[in-house]
Amino acid sequence: MDVLEKLTILTDAAKYDAACTSSGGNRTAKAGYIGNTSSSVAGCCHSFSADGRCVTLLKVLLTNRCVYDCKYCVNRRSNETRRAAFTPEELADLTINFYRRNYIEGLFLSSGVFRSPDYTTELMIQSLRLLRENYRFNGYIHAKTIPGTSPELVEQLGLLADRLSVNIELPSEAGLKALAPEKTKAAILAPMGQIQKRNRESKEELVKYRHAPKFAPAGQSTQLIVGATADSDLHILRLTQGLYDRYRLKRVFYSAYVPVVEHTLLPSRDVKPPLLREHRLYQADWLLRFYGFRAEELLDDKTPDFDPRVDPKCSWALSHLEYFPVEVNTADYETLLRVPGVGVTSARRILSARRVGRLCVDDLRRLGVVMKRAQYFLTASGKIPDGLRFTPDSLLRGLIAAERPLLPQQEAVQLSLFDAVGVG
Repeated sequence: MDVLEKLTILTDAAKYDAACTSSGGNRTAKAGYIGNTSSSVAGCCHSFSADGRCVTLLKVLLTNRCVYDCKYCVNRRSNETRRAAFTPEELADLTINFYRRNYIEGLFLSSGVFRSPDYTTELMIQSLRLLRENYRFNGYIHAKTIPGTSPELVEQLGLLADRLSVNIELPSEAGLKALAPEKTKAAILAPMGQIQKRNRESKEELVKYRHAPKFAPAGQSTQLIVGATADSDLHILRLTQGLYDRYRLKRVFYSAYVPVVEHTLLPSRDVKPPLLREHRLYQADWLLRFYGFRAEELLDDKTPDFDPRVDPKCSWALSHLEYFPVEVNTADYETLLRVPGVGVTSARRILSARRVGRLCVDDLRRLGVVMKRAQYFLTASGKIPDGLRFTPDSLLRGLIAAERPLLPQQEAVQLSLFDAVGVG
């Protein structure tokens, strides 16, 4: 099997991993090396993967051979699929030649578990060491840490990569036992803890000695599969909150489960991926990271899942109407962030603009406030938009109407002469 054929198989096998980012790196130009991570905001050129995602990195598996038999995974050992594996030399040569042709500016490297986590990680380390030392590659590298890998190998991998990620995949221990019994919660969280601790120590060392080696300077991330198990949005969001609090993750990625295999414990292959649910979780994740919300504020045991009709911030506001309306001329930054339609940038603009003079309703749209949502929840100099009248019921309808154009529309279906029609 030639390298191009391997590339076709192993890039296709990597397409379900959403935790592929190039943010957070600060590896600047270095004498005698090629590439850096700060040439643009993204750090890399954009390309398109086989599943249509716009990516900035060569996103590939070292191998799709795997000793595990996770029931949801297309690369599980019992699945009949074409197998391939790069040698470290092939992968390093392929990456550097793609870089020289300006196809990519970085690498996202993951792998199936070939023989054992340690053996697979050793091959990944060899590949990255060839890139860094032989080819003098100074660009962005994101490497996947395999649960169960020894701490010594995680240490070596972190010194070669800009970002590490450990995929949790299934949000609950019950889901792991049912669908991936060879994996354990402890094996997944152990490298997360090591990466978080070692990253903190690396930053402290750099304060004392600026040439100290950097350990995963862009931090770590993880991925959760949404829809493969019966876990609620509340459970997923609580897990996310805990990961941010305990391990200081840069990102938690959510991947709507794509039914690619048949199994009694999994959704049928006829079931569409829950893309809208994935979208709502990303919106809620943004609220956790940038808006000061906590998981328990957005959902509770009585309402464990998000309303698909409105975004999580609007849903929270509808449940807490006692906080509104907010007066934009007097509210503090944290309060402004809780208003639907007001984002981080527009909240800062409001604080800056009102130092000059009092704001009126007409000023808010120019400051970037999305008035089709915000108009129901704020006042400017004690006034609301002219002609606005609403009740709690019409408020919900108005927010749903504002959200509807942003959601995927149902596909048009050709009617048949023989379709049943209503009477009357």
